[in-house]
Amino acid sequence: MTYSHFDPAAQNRVPWNFGAKIGPKRPFNQKQIWAIRFFLDREERIRDRALFDLAIDSKLRGCDLVELKIGDLVSGPKIRTRATITQRKTGRPVQFEIAADARSSLFAWLELRGGDVEDFVFPSRVDPARHLSTRQYARLFDEWVAAIGLRPEEFGTHSLRRTKASIIYKATGNIRAIQILLGHSKIEMALGERPAVLCAYAEQAAGMWQKKQWRRRARE
Repeated sequence: MTYSHFDPAAQNRVPWNFGAKIGPKRPFNQKQIWAIRFFLDREERIRDRALFDLAIDSKLRGCDLVELKIGDLVSGPKIRTRATITQRKTGRPVQFEIAADARSSLFAWLELRGGDVEDFVFPSRVDPARHLSTRQYARLFDEWVAAIGLRPEEFGTHSLRRTKASIIYKATGNIRAIQILLGHSKIEMALGERPAVLCAYAEQAAGMWQKKQWRRRARE
């Protein structure tokens, strides 16, 4: 539904996102990750702990995360160490690793949840045959963030997608690895994940160009 600026009723209309912080959301650091894990464990929120751990390890968008099925993550009686899904946004397959912490919390949740390989990992509370909605996922996320004293408006579910990529980038400086991890079709998309990455990539490209010039002069 749209509004005309000629309509008197629209003159004093406040935009839906007035006052909201827009733009990329901050990733979590290690201290914040463990603070949320401690909160979820203390409150015995087994499902939420599994959801949180998997969101960080998978680096999936919220729409892909909530649609995961048990068969995507389980092989026989064990949780897979790696899983592959097709992203809804790009239609491209992306592989992700499931670390020990996430496997442990997922196993505890699935043992409690039950179900078969065609069931969703995180079912809706309204209709168990459907998956958890992205809106409910966002509400849960805001609860986690507020519980450890952070401002929910500074973070979003996309913060979980960026967290592991941010940690890996700080350790390696490898932008190509970030592109693969996040399943971006173009490297420019990975550059958009962190403003600092753009500067680092430019410096890396400049350094490579300079090395080529030195080699060329040496051959001459």
